[in-house]
Amino acid sequence: MIDLRSDTVTTPTPEMLRAMTAAEVGDDVYGEDPSLNRLEEEVAALLGQEAAVFTPSGSMANQIAILLHTRPGDSVLCEEGSHTFAYEAGAGAALSGVQFDLIPFSESLSDEAIKGRFRPDGLHESASTLILVENTHNRGRGRALPRQETERIVNTAHGLGLKAHCDGARLWNAAVATGHSERELSAGFDTVSVCFSKGLGAPVGSALAGSREDVGRARKIRKRLGGGMRQAGFLAAAALYGVRQHRGRLLEDHRRAAALAEGLKELVHDGRPLDVDIPDPPTNMVYWRVANGGDVVARLRDKGVLVNHVGGGWIRSVTHLQISDSDIHDAIRRIREVLVASGD
Repeated sequence: MIDLRSDTVTTPTPEMLRAMTAAEVGDDVYGEDPSLNRLEEEVAALLGQEAAVFTPSGSMANQIAILLHTRPGDSVLCEEGSHTFAYEAGAGAALSGVQFDLIPFSESLSDEAIKGRFRPDGLHESASTLILVENTHNRGRGRALPRQETERIVNTAHGLGLKAHCDGARLWNAAVATGHSERELSAGFDTVSVCFSKGLGAPVGSALAGSREDVGRARKIRKRLGGGMRQAGFLAAAALYGVRQHRGRLLEDHRRAAALAEGLKELVHDGRPLDVDIPDPPTNMVYWRVANGGDVVARLRDKGVLVNHVGGGWIRSVTHLQISDSDIHDAIRRIREVLVASGD
């Protein structure tokens, strides 16, 4: 089976499994897990932040950031389709009591768009206190924001008195795509979250980084949310292996996504070339559209190719650690066969 649904479907490599079984562990709630302490220290250094805290998921890391930077009734600015707004089960409203002011993706977090949706503190308004920036942006076709853009957004946000959080679940991909380090892309943000279970191939885990004071508060919020873990060093060892060994190979995923996009552009459905969307620079996501997206996805499953229909005929395909060059070649061939059959 060629699984292109997401980079979350990866399983640990044999080398990662060996690192996990060899991990030195302790009770992390007491701060005594050496593997986890090492992971948090290395991630904080990579992101140019004072400290970091490990969380079971990226959603928890993002929600802790919202709890850190807002009060109930506040307004949070983010782009439409942002993971924190669209895919975290309404947690911002349920846990923090905030509302979201959405910036159309087409406006690209421009200064005008940010200022236009900013709400000052007043008797009748929900005051804006936080902006969320997703890098890379999932529903934005995997778009990576370069350092110049993140600096501009952060400066504009801080100029308005907003805190700024980077949802960097795929910040590792953004760094490879833009040529700017994770530290450069994190600069100025009050908090940054990163994920280990996507491009880096670990089975579980994310981290939230920021000032020592904010991370100290985040640990208590994590405990309150049920995220305090004991011998979590086994998970930390996998994450640390990914950080050290798998960041450097992400360019292969991006190259394969570009090859998939080029192959899809040569295909025809209903008498016309496919609509294919891949960001510039390419990351590990390709979006392509057919009129009968749901049916095509079902037929592809029968052919041994797994992809996701995300609505409106758009299909998302994501390359990752366990997709090879031959998988890309075979996927294009099977997609061609399905499109020919579905056009009969």
